Amino acid sequence: MAFGASAALSFPPELLLLAQGTGLGMKAAIFDVDGVLTDGRLYIGEQGETVKAFSTLDGHGLKLLAQGGILPLVVTGRDSPAVRRRVADLGLLQAAYGAHDKAAAADGLLASLGLSWADTAAIGDDWPDLPVFARAAFACAPANAHAEVKARAHHVTAASGGHGAAREFCDLLLMASGRYAALLAEVSGTLDGR
Repeated sequence: MAFGASAALSFPPELLLLAQGTGLGMKAAIFDVDGVLTDGRLYIGEQGETVKAFSTLDGHGLKLLAQGGILPLVVTGRDSPAVRRRVADLGLLQAAYGAHDKAAAADGLLASLGLSWADTAAIGDDWPDLPVFARAAFACAPANAHAEVKARAHHVTAASGGHGAAREFCDLLLMASGRYAALLAEVSGTLDGR
């Protein structure tokens, strides 16, 4: 059975144009954690430890994003060993933990990398993400985001946070940059045995 490299996934052309930013696609993408990379629920054990569930689908999307030349940045208002472990497991090198002012934290990350907001997309789910949305060239919200966040997003994902929303955001950015098909073809060629 030949798998081929044609994409089954598609987005409306006008959305792809918005997600391109200033031209050749985004150079960075900012990810919130709670409510985006997780479903937003916190499980607290009797010893006070926090447990979070992360989607492997989302994790692979972040890896593909980096392979496609778009730098994933994590900016989260909370800090926990679980989040640090997941970020490390994904090989993400740029993150701000415990950021009370997410826009300021993102400013610092972008400046240290020589990047600008004009080439940066963001995904978030609640009010602390709104200042980041106001600066980003493209803003996305998961299906389960707060109403005020969804109202200010360029795109609301079909999937909820922790259940594929981050992957949809990654796929959209990769398609808008023209890199999705090449990444898919690379894997499809391997599956076909070529």
